[in-house]
Amino acid sequence: QVQLVESGGGLVQAGGSLRLSCAASGRTFSGYCMGWFRQAPGKEREFVAAISWNAFSTAYADSVKGRFTISRDNAKDTMYLQMNSLKPEDTAVYYCAADTARQHTIVVRTTPKEYNYWGQGTQVTVSS
Repeated sequence: QVQLVESGGGLVQAGGSLRLSCAASGRTFSGYCMGWFRQAPGKEREFVAAISWNAFSTAYADSVKGRFTISRDNAKDTMYLQMNSLKPEDTAVYYCAADTARQHTIVVRTTPKEYNYWGQGTQVTVSS
């Protein structure tokens, strides 16, 4: 079964840090753009960060720029999101996703509709 599995979410105080992981199983995603999205209650799913297959290109939402860092280890088929200086407004379910329609491109995708594989999500809660 092909799947992406997120881990690393939890409860943290404002100003704290968390590191999310997204592990692939069933197939490799090492040749494809991958991204992180989040969805808070009552809100639409929004873009957080994306990374090209070789990590040459990255993109971040303005709201997380300078605080979050996306990375990947293709040897482990795993993507990461290091989240520092967390704020209560970062509270959401965080999803990882892969775009397997385009291989070996340095163009990163920033909208949910451009991704065709999704994980089940991991909850991040930031208390004030």
